[in-house]
Amino acid sequence: MTPRRPTSIFISIVAISLGLLFVSQPVEAQHRKKVLEEETVDSTKWFQGLSVSFDLVGVIQKAVSSYGQYEAALRVNMKDRYFPILELGVGVANHDEEATQVHYETRAPYFRVGIDFNLMKNKHDIYRLYGGARYGFSSFKFDVSHPPVTDPYWGDEVSYGANDVKCTYHWLEAVFGVDAKIWGPVRLGWSVRYRRRLKCSVAEMDNCWYVPGYGREDKSNLGGTFNVIIEI
Repeated sequence: MTPRRPTSIFISIVAISLGLLFVSQPVEAQHRKKVLEEETVDSTKWFQGLSVSFDLVGVIQKAVSSYGQYEAALRVNMKDRYFPILELGVGVANHDEEATQVHYETRAPYFRVGIDFNLMKNKHDIYRLYGGARYGFSSFKFDVSHPPVTDPYWGDEVSYGANDVKCTYHWLEAVFGVDAKIWGPVRLGWSVRYRRRLKCSVAEMDNCWYVPGYGREDKSNLGGTFNVIIEI
């Protein structure tokens, strides 16, 4: 039997090594992909805390006009990405229309419930950019009155008005907003909102001048808030 030459042995070793290399490359690539996926998995806990906020726009509006609202909100932070929120407030109006001499008055609670989504790529940044939605509801009573009008034919005074008119109001809001950390647990933020009425039921009249939490029906569907936020 002729013994194997060293050259043949070397070639065989190289061929086997290259074969093992080609076989091991897909396995190694798959391992690296798995490691990379494990490293990029979001390890942030679901519950990241609570925050309470207070809106200043409604307070200022009430101070400078005949209507406004006092509103606070409770927001849950989930993974710094999802923010379920409950907004509670009291809407107030005490208005005299100069042109028509109609007086409108109401004071009642309302609520909104919804969720915001942090749109920032780095969700852990001190700045947050939000998009979200709300469902709003208020059940309230209002008074409307007008000075007596003299009947031109009979000369009698005819009064116009109604007290404790019942109304329920449902609406939706699309929300866009930002907030930022100022110091410690304190954040400041603002939001712009587009409101759309879903349903209104008024027992005795066609509509109402002001809806707690929604605003004036005869104004623009746009609204906004400026919030002082305290994270717990």
